[in-house]
Amino acid sequence: MDVVEAVAIGAAGVAAGGMNAVVGSGTLITFPTLLAFGYPPVLANVSNNIGLVPGVLSAAYGYRRELRGQRRRLIRFGAASLIGGLAGALLLLNLPDAAFRAIVPVLILTACVLVLLQPRLNRWMKNRPNSGSRTDGGVPMWLGVLGTGVYGGYFGAAQGVLLMGMFGAVLRDDLQRLNAAKNVLASLVNGVAAVLFIAVADVDWAVAALIAAGSTAGGLIGARLGRKLPPNAMRGVIVTVGVTASALLIARS
Repeated sequence: MDVVEAVAIGAAGVAAGGMNAVVGSGTLITFPTLLAFGYPPVLANVSNNIGLVPGVLSAAYGYRRELRGQRRRLIRFGAASLIGGLAGALLLLNLPDAAFRAIVPVLILTACVLVLLQPRLNRWMKNRPNSGSRTDGGVPMWLGVLGTGVYGGYFGAAQGVLLMGMFGAVLRDDLQRLNAAKNVLASLVNGVAAVLFIAVADVDWAVAALIAAGSTAGGLIGARLGRKLPPNAMRGVIVTVGVTASALLIARS
């Protein structure tokens, strides 16, 4: 790894950490960066997942004030996220590499669509009637969080967008509190998948370390300053690199 590659991967980690704190979809920055430098898709995904764990943890810490009073919710949904994240990681390790190459372009493009739709989702969440209830959606919501965890353990791009969409459809709570809960659940999904990957998968530790350092800084920055960044510009970058990543994977298949 030369200096230019190391700087690019570290910078992608910073951007991904900041994006994950605010909107999710940081994987759509780091994963295409690794593909562009020639890393095999599964190795890139595993190393990227491990590297992003400190970033999502730092984002959750940055939103610690908004987490107050959510202990019961986090325990309940956290169990679903842990189970789902483990299941998704097992799928990644047991399905053929060819399956990953075939599935991931579809997942990335779907994530890009979700990112584009997020402004409408946010407007709807802010304008919906708020009855003051903070019920947690029963079994359907728990299963939805479980399914998002499976997706996150397998690949993970835009799992935060999926979670916020479900939260906005069912839960009656402040948007920033829901975003804080989203960061915790994403850290659980990435964390349990990372533990499994460390135990049994091939990892490029230099890549993981660079992304970890960058995403940790980015997570803290995103939690404090991310709301001030132009959201349309951020979404444009995410969609551009996502489409590029899909094209790279399709061209290599």
